[in-house]
Amino acid sequence: MQVVALGIYLTITTHNPTWLGLLTLAAWLPAIIGSPIGGVMADRMRRETWIQINNLIQAAAACVLAITELTHHLTPLLACLLAILEGLSGSASWSAWQSLMRDLVAPDEVLAAVSLSSAQFNLGRIVGPVFAAALLAFSSPGWCFAANAASYIAVVIGFAFVRSHKRELVGGAFTPVADTIIGMRAAWRARGARNGIAMVGIVGFLISPFITLVPAMGIDVLHAGKVGVSWMVTAQGVGAVIAAFWLPALARRTSRLAVLRGALWTSGISEMIYAYAPNTTCALIILLILGGAYVGSMTGINTSVQVHAPERERSRVLSLYVLSLSIFYPVGAVIQSSLAHSIGVRLISLISGAAFTVALAYLTWGRPSYLRAMGGNAAAPPAVAE
Repeated sequence: MQVVALGIYLTITTHNPTWLGLLTLAAWLPAIIGSPIGGVMADRMRRETWIQINNLIQAAAACVLAITELTHHLTPLLACLLAILEGLSGSASWSAWQSLMRDLVAPDEVLAAVSLSSAQFNLGRIVGPVFAAALLAFSSPGWCFAANAASYIAVVIGFAFVRSHKRELVGGAFTPVADTIIGMRAAWRARGARNGIAMVGIVGFLISPFITLVPAMGIDVLHAGKVGVSWMVTAQGVGAVIAAFWLPALARRTSRLAVLRGALWTSGISEMIYAYAPNTTCALIILLILGGAYVGSMTGINTSVQVHAPERERSRVLSLYVLSLSIFYPVGAVIQSSLAHSIGVRLISLISGAAFTVALAYLTWGRPSYLRAMGGNAAAPPAVAE
């Protein structure tokens, strides 16, 4: 709800897609600091507790956002500043969210667990925009921000009931730089994790920004209005949920690598088609496919990092995965939104999809071992000495 409402707020108040890119940058770039520290903390303490602490911080930021909008004091700059705070605490908890998967399921169920996590996350992309559309039809974006604040509190309460198996915690002095370097060495030694971390950066830079530009495409290009944008976000979420439930079964019949390859190719091609959707109805259909392919790509890459990351350094390795996405996605969003302001949303979407398809073709035929290393359930390499 907050993502939809903020995108609509910035588009209507500025009619400049550059602000959409800046908001994405503000929300994601703090991960440069938050993600490594979060990975270190998640290996040193109970992951459920660390998630609760950071959700309380995000709840406070969402409350401020709601109050300032409802009292007519919200500005695009303030929205970006609050996004920095939410981004910092959110990125600090992401690696704990990710690494908790392996604490709750068997190794051969990691893909299914990651897919289920993606399904519940993307259910929010379906339910949230629907409620956002209803609220925005009769009220202001501030009530969407208030609902988001309440959702963070619900997470804090929910995690009071989560019990993962006991594990050995990293001890000794708190040395975030040294601990992060140990995680980097562990990631480098595990080729499947290393390639996954690089691959998510490519997807984040070229494909992920389509999410940021949905309000600009819906309002300024397709003239779908606020409700139309909400439905476009919902279509993407529906495709993601369908894919999240369907792809694990497909992977069992074929292979995890085959599903990942198919999702990556579909992502690039469908974004090129989406770039020139003639109307809102066609855009909804294409977003359904693009949303499914995108979540298939992300869950496949995430699973590769999960299954190849050493147990002791798992949170720190996954923090590098989060860091890669958190750097390349906002940078790509700023570049694409800035170019969209000058050359148009359609053309930059076409260029991005084409560039990704060319890069994927090179990796598929020029360096076939690159994607192969991300497949399978190979045992993780020995842990790097603390």
